[in-house]
Amino acid sequence: MMEYAVIFPGQGAQSVGMGLDLWQQNAAAKEVFDQADAILGFGLSKLCFEGPEDELKRTENAQPAILMVSIAAYRALASQVELSPKYVAGHSLGEYSALVASGVLDLHDALRLVRKRGQLMAAAQPPGEGSMLAVLGLDQKWIGAVVGQASSMGVVEIANLNCPGQIVLTGQIGALAEAGRLASAAGASRVIELQVSGAFHSSLMRPMATEFAAVLATAEIRPARIPIVANVTARETAEPQEIRRLLAEQIYSSVRWEDSVRLMAGNGAGLFVECGPGKVLSGLVKRVDQKLKTANVNDVNTLKETLAFFGEV
Repeated sequence: MMEYAVIFPGQGAQSVGMGLDLWQQNAAAKEVFDQADAILGFGLSKLCFEGPEDELKRTENAQPAILMVSIAAYRALASQVELSPKYVAGHSLGEYSALVASGVLDLHDALRLVRKRGQLMAAAQPPGEGSMLAVLGLDQKWIGAVVGQASSMGVVEIANLNCPGQIVLTGQIGALAEAGRLASAAGASRVIELQVSGAFHSSLMRPMATEFAAVLATAEIRPARIPIVANVTARETAEPQEIRRLLAEQIYSSVRWEDSVRLMAGNGAGLFVECGPGKVLSGLVKRVDQKLKTANVNDVNTLKETLAFFGEV
């Protein structure tokens, strides 16, 4: 079989009903849901399965919910086939799922960390002061020029370098609006305001990152059994102290997803298996390089389809 990476989605992938049939039909997945409810002390799985949607998409709920479903999907796959990925990686929040898959964090600490991370991020800015903007159809050089000009209006920075032609900006509302206007004038095909509660992955998050670093210090972080490609550096990392430092930096740094995919593919990963709700990352991988193969596990049917890549039925 070709070498492969396992990748995990970030916030925004949540939807009511996610994970339900895995919980119903796969014992390994059900165990994850049951453990998560016990760890957090409330019915997170019920919120995933039944909603309401407004409650599920709140940052402090969405983050542990996506991690829970992602690890349930990963363990459902692992219950059917022996997994030995060349790399694991996750987009923003998804990096925590990757850390669980690689043995760096146990499920208890990961859920506790992302619940606190979500609470801090939700409280980091008063409502309406910060947001994020997806810009489609401009390359990084043009985006850099747009950010440089719009910065005269306030904080505006690059949050995510997702794939060629898709870059997400973050910052203060006024500066973002100016960046959107300039991007459109420069030829962007679309400018989309994201439904988020703040300027995530921006320097405005630095105070919150300092607070979160103290929370990270209480978690046991082990050496990675599977190499992780970190969002901040787009390089392999395995050493606990570096991982701890990068998780704090990630909150206010750009997610270098395109470079991460290129590194994994360049070192032999020809298949990218996305575990968790949705399949956004699979689409981004294809936009980085059409020759790469993708698969995803988010329910029982996609689990069966993905097992075909492993020679299983």
